Amino acid sequence: MRLADATWTDVRDADVDVAFVPVGSTEQHGPHAPLGTDTLDAVAVAEAGAAAYEAAAESPGSGGATAGDAGEVAVAPSIPVGVAEEHRAFDGTMWVSPDAFRTYVREAAESLPHHGIDRVVFVNGHGGNVEALAEVARRFSRDPAHDGYAVAFTWFEAVGEHAGDMGHAGPLETALLRATNPGLVREDRVAAAREGAADRWGEWVSGVNLAHDSDEFAENGVVGDPAAGDAERGEVLLDLASDALAELAAAVVERESV
Repeated sequence: MRLADATWTDVRDADVDVAFVPVGSTEQHGPHAPLGTDTLDAVAVAEAGAAAYEAAAESPGSGGATAGDAGEVAVAPSIPVGVAEEHRAFDGTMWVSPDAFRTYVREAAESLPHHGIDRVVFVNGHGGNVEALAEVARRFSRDPAHDGYAVAFTWFEAVGEHAGDMGHAGPLETALLRATNPGLVREDRVAAAREGAADRWGEWVSGVNLAHDSDEFAENGVVGDPAAGDAERGEVLLDLASDALAELAAAVVERESV
């Protein structure tokens, strides 16, 4: 159930186990991919994960924590601006401070326990949000004002061996876009994106990244080879991430508040 599409009576009458809150970013993704890539990918994984969770819940003997319970997932509206100042050199990028981000995301999520939806998974699509979302989940879970419990899930960390290829606007993000939003990939610019891409994120010395901003090591904002991410690989990534999200959601539903 998409909250934005539902009526308040739909939500009142639903049997909601858990809410997914997609969290992304509005930032450069090279010359070939849209500024909203991280948000689009987070939404795609959240919706596929909700479908996978609900399918498992309706299948007796599936082994899931909610097998046979047929509970629903409420997919919240996405949060499209995150912690992305590292991309400030590239036009169109938007960002907020980590403090503003943490406060906004936590307070938005705290609306849900008021309506009895006390299990939340933040479905993240942007690396710059990872640290802040982990803190948000901890604070949400420790809040004595409600019985809520939350965790943060980042899709590209849950795709098995593919995770090692994660760059920025590289093979994984481009593949998932090609599978879910193909019309937004500027295919005629992929070759240029590949030619100007960096091999890795940052400039590392003694385990420390010397570069604070992405333009210091990636002239066009791309890290990795976007040509290595076709739609077929994107479908595999979507399946892996959504299955992992559904498994996580089942564990979150079963877990007692901290």
